Amino acid sequence: MTQKSSDAFRTISEVAEHLDIPPHVLRFWETKFNALRPLKRSGGRRYYRPDDVALLERIRDLLYKEGFTIKGAQKHLTTRQSGGVVLSDSSPAGNRLGEAMASLDSARQSLATLRRRFEG
Repeated sequence: MTQKSSDAFRTISEVAEHLDIPPHVLRFWETKFNALRPLKRSGGRRYYRPDDVALLERIRDLLYKEGFTIKGAQKHLTTRQSGGVVLSDSSPAGNRLGEAMASLDSARQSLATLRRRFEG
């Protein structure tokens, strides 16, 4: 991204370049993820806050690196937001918390599968 203050707003082109994702994908994600609400000025021009960029980075990682579907990523993000304290994924504590929560979620799913096998 260009040399701006860390709390400066970014245009869709700047964010798209930073994330290496086409702008139309960012606009599509806005329709699928309710928490993603960039500021829109006259003419519909979007300005992304630092929190929006962090959320987009997380969505990109969930979809492209971790293999989530859109519905899976929506559920994952909703669960994280309603599950108590949510730290920014860009902070070291947020990264550790996210990894721990993903590990626990995976373990829970494995246990549920085992339980179904034994019960049925």
